[in-house]
Amino acid sequence: MDGNGRWAKKRHLPRIAGHRQGIEAVRRVARAARALGIEALTLYAFSSENWRRPEEEVSDLMGLLRLFIRSDLEELVRDNVRLRIIGDYRRFTPDLVELLDNAVARTAVNDGPILVIALNYGAQAEIAAVARRMAERARDGLLDPSVIDETMFEGELETHDLPPLDLLIRTSGEVRLSNFLLWQAAYAELLFVDTLWPEFDGDTLAQAIAAFAQRQRRFGGL
Repeated sequence: MDGNGRWAKKRHLPRIAGHRQGIEAVRRVARAARALGIEALTLYAFSSENWRRPEEEVSDLMGLLRLFIRSDLEELVRDNVRLRIIGDYRRFTPDLVELLDNAVARTAVNDGPILVIALNYGAQAEIAAVARRMAERARDGLLDPSVIDETMFEGELETHDLPPLDLLIRTSGEVRLSNFLLWQAAYAELLFVDTLWPEFDGDTLAQAIAAFAQRQRRFGGL
């Protein structure tokens, strides 16, 4: 979800105004995804690299996250949405961690669409953590390295119980993955759009799905 800052700059507004509009886009897109029957939607909300931003901006982002959870949780519960968090969000302040834990618990019994929010997430760190755990088990004699394969490795990822990633959309004209779901994106379709995230809506998502439907997915075959 890229382009909040540029959206604000174009309008001579502070960056926080762009982030606020970005939250509105999250609401629109999450609702549209449910209407379109999308099984799982993952939103890259805060990367492990975003800590490098100015302290005031990080604080504003955390405040908007609190606001979103508090204002939208009941809607998620009502609409049978299951909320998932990936990433090391326990680095956040204790009150925000508690808020997120409560939201995940409140929706855990739901069996409808899955809304995944990536918080303090980085794909390289995720992959390294899996390799480290497997190496420790092998060191302790609990795992034979010769049996490690792609399926076993994938089963250790934070997304192991989620559907396979089919389509990865990058907004705002940037053409890179920025450390997002690198393993999971191995055979995903990639779509790079010029739309700034605050302007992304249900129609934009529907257009992305239509473009995806025209792709031929061969997974290395003919």
